Amino acid sequence: QVQLVESGGGLVQAGGSLRLSCAASGRIFSINVMGWYRQAPGKQRELVAAITSGATTNYADSVKGRFTISRDNAKNTAYLRMNSLKPEDTAVYFCTAEIKMAAWSTVRDYWGQGTQVTVSW
Repeated sequence: QVQLVESGGGLVQAGGSLRLSCAASGRIFSINVMGWYRQAPGKQRELVAAITSGATTNYADSVKGRFTISRDNAKNTAYLRMNSLKPEDTAVYFCTAEIKMAAWSTVRDYWGQGTQVTVSW
């Protein structure tokens, strides 16, 4: 009943930029935190950035100053602008959101299917 769909991944050269989008759809009453995680081959999934409904942001140290997370609450969409990309940013990027489907319901975490970002030399 709720879906998160990511888009915007791809192949880019080191130093380049990409913008990821995450659109939430379905039965949505409210969205609290939206975030981006990534998982590289052989590594654990890690938080990249998160943003609250009030636009408070949090970033992993490895991306501070290079990545910017934002959201459009009217569109239930989050974005991740990635600049100065490095080969070590190569990973599958996943969107997540804390969503209430109704005023009386509990908050649940939802995940997108992931989008591949590959940064080459």
